Amino acid sequence: MKHLEILLLEPFLKIKNHLKVALVLSVLLFQNSYGQKKIQHQKLIWYGYYNTLQLNPNWRLHSEIQERHFINPVAQHQLVFRANIERRLVNNWSTLIGMTLFLQSPQDPNSASNLMVPELRPSVGFVNFEGFGLLKMNHKYQLEARFFHNQVDGELTSGYAFSNFRFRYQLGFDYPLLRVGESDKIILKIKDEVMLNIGNQILKNTFDQNRIYLGLNYVVTPNLAFEVGYMNWFQQQKSGTDYYDRNIIRFSIFHFIS
Repeated sequence: MKHLEILLLEPFLKIKNHLKVALVLSVLLFQNSYGQKKIQHQKLIWYGYYNTLQLNPNWRLHSEIQERHFINPVAQHQLVFRANIERRLVNNWSTLIGMTLFLQSPQDPNSASNLMVPELRPSVGFVNFEGFGLLKMNHKYQLEARFFHNQVDGELTSGYAFSNFRFRYQLGFDYPLLRVGESDKIILKIKDEVMLNIGNQILKNTFDQNRIYLGLNYVVTPNLAFEVGYMNWFQQQKSGTDYYDRNIIRFSIFHFIS
């Protein structure tokens, strides 16, 4: 009898390649109509602390906090708290289940409002790692549900309301630029993530956003690393014709505890 973990993965493995093709085609079709869009440009800085707690060989707890703010003028944009529990499966696959608390300030840094709208995002996903010599490639598939805090006339009221589901696929590459002995010291990271909205309320923005990231990761010790990088975040608004094109500098700390 097959192990339960293999049975859970088999249907997903069968559709994985078809899923990648569909995502690539959706991005290409979107890019063909790029010239008709109204685009708002913004600049931001993100700060993040990412902690991994190794519970045993098969289980890990991931937690993070991110502060995101606009530049010129300096204004709060988002504050993020996220936790995921990871379970190792088979053949370099893992599964994740978690929750995110997301605090959203106005999208316009010149807004007179200082209202922060909470959002809850339960999520489930799979992660796959592949190695090609020194090059490491990873795939992350995630489905999250979005619950926004109720508000009336710019004021928060009680309770949350379900908005939509969002599917995320991230392709990442890690390559060591500097090694000391058998240890990586400086790692080049390249990532691309596409997000698609799903739900009855989604009328004109099935394509939600695409994020391209380039970063340098400096490994101080096996348990501590610092990273600086650049991200381009291109996001479609609900209108379907308006977009945000955001240039972001990211500073991150990665902390591993066994």
